[in-house]
Amino acid sequence: MIEEALILAGGLATRLGPLTARRPKSLIEVEGTPFVCLQLDLLKRNGVRRAVLAVGHLAGAIEAVVGDGARFGVEIRYSHDGPVRLGTGGAVMKALPLLGSPFFVLYGDSYLTCDYRAVARRFESVPGAEGLMTAFRNEGRWGASNLRCEGGKIVKYDKADRDPAMRHIDYGLNVLTREAFTGFADVAEFDLSAVFQRLLACGRLAACEVPERFYEIGSHEGLADLAAYLRGRRG
Repeated sequence: MIEEALILAGGLATRLGPLTARRPKSLIEVEGTPFVCLQLDLLKRNGVRRAVLAVGHLAGAIEAVVGDGARFGVEIRYSHDGPVRLGTGGAVMKALPLLGSPFFVLYGDSYLTCDYRAVARRFESVPGAEGLMTAFRNEGRWGASNLRCEGGKIVKYDKADRDPAMRHIDYGLNVLTREAFTGFADVAEFDLSAVFQRLLACGRLAACEVPERFYEIGSHEGLADLAAYLRGRRG
């Protein structure tokens, strides 16, 4: 079982306007609770015991709320992006010394309700895999579909060069290993998608289709959807 996760929480959240002018996106309140607290509670319920937060914009505010994670039951450490832009791939690479291998990777604005243990089992069942991407049959409903899946495998992943055969979207919960970053320079800015493209090209990217839709707080519509979902769970 994978018990470690990396949360990429260094983004600027420009789409949310005044909501994030003076606070990081991770601290936006959803139904009265800072979003990062909801994320950590979800991770704990899915067997994650240790997490690294890759932080940048207003990092001190996040640390003040989360601390060492004791109140969430998750041991927390921090990886600071620093003054130089790293991109999502560079942020993961910088955090590697704080992580074991393999580990979950998710974004700081994603609330993902799938079965994490099932995702871990799928990764562990694929010989030679250095990473895994979860896929959701999106059909263009929540964001643009960017995956073509056939026979339980990803055959094309591209955020820019999309085609009509793409019915799935990358769900947002990934598994990565240290080996996945072979060949990437630790001082370069790069997107995490470049890592997945390399793994796909060399046949080392596993896939796991999940049935649950994803929730996110990167937009006002996403915030409203997540709030409605949480209210429904309480009701």
